[in-house]
Amino acid sequence: MTGRDSRATGGGSRQGLRMKRTASTSEPFLREVVLLREKVAEWGRYPFSIPAVAKLETLSLHPQVTFFVGENGSGKSTLIEAIAVAVGFNAEGGSRNFHFSTRASESELHVVLRIVRGARRPRTGFFLRAESFFNVASVVDQLHLHDAYGGKSLHERSHGESFLALVNERFGPDGLYIMDEPEAALSPQRQLSLLAAFERMVRQDRSQLLIATHSPILLAYPNARIYSLGDDGIAQVEYEQTEHYLITRDFLLDRDRYLRRLADK
Repeated sequence: MTGRDSRATGGGSRQGLRMKRTASTSEPFLREVVLLREKVAEWGRYPFSIPAVAKLETLSLHPQVTFFVGENGSGKSTLIEAIAVAVGFNAEGGSRNFHFSTRASESELHVVLRIVRGARRPRTGFFLRAESFFNVASVVDQLHLHDAYGGKSLHERSHGESFLALVNERFGPDGLYIMDEPEAALSPQRQLSLLAAFERMVRQDRSQLLIATHSPILLAYPNARIYSLGDDGIAQVEYEQTEHYLITRDFLLDRDRYLRRLADK
């Protein structure tokens, strides 16, 4: 896998979206994630003590977009980090050509994952982590890779603008893109812009996306596969079944009732 930053050796306006709902016939880069349960030495220790991880066996990935949702602490970021590391990305983010570490905090989960790949191979890719994006932007500066990221330092933009610049300038065709809470720096309007970028990446660029998110806006991407992580393990759900959709819908329909309920607690 090579990226537009392959030289590295170290570490808007309202969008009018017309998204097709037909299933893609493109071959995925990643087909499945398998937990090699016989290689887990101690189930009572993190991350294997997380219910969603403890009950993981085989997870089938959508050829276009797979979402992971769940409450804080449900294991979605742990799982998506492990997938990213297992396929060769830096744990703190970046392309496969980034090899830096400010603080080693990744779990052991990637060691016991088997990634079942498709026949097609990605030409490029990126692991976007909201919590360590500052470190990635700093490495881009250190290695003078600005041309591949919109022509100027990501630090010279707002947090949200730098996220979108990364997606729009660096995320090229035939790519594998893994994202952990990419909505963290984005307003609702900018999340719509990111949703439009998903459409471009999937339909035009034939890329595959794996995304952990809390955003009901991003989750609305049509024809995606959504996995919900919780105490009962991992289950595939429809968009309208996610707590993110249900809570947001109910709050907007009757916010006074919600606020009264919160005040009574």
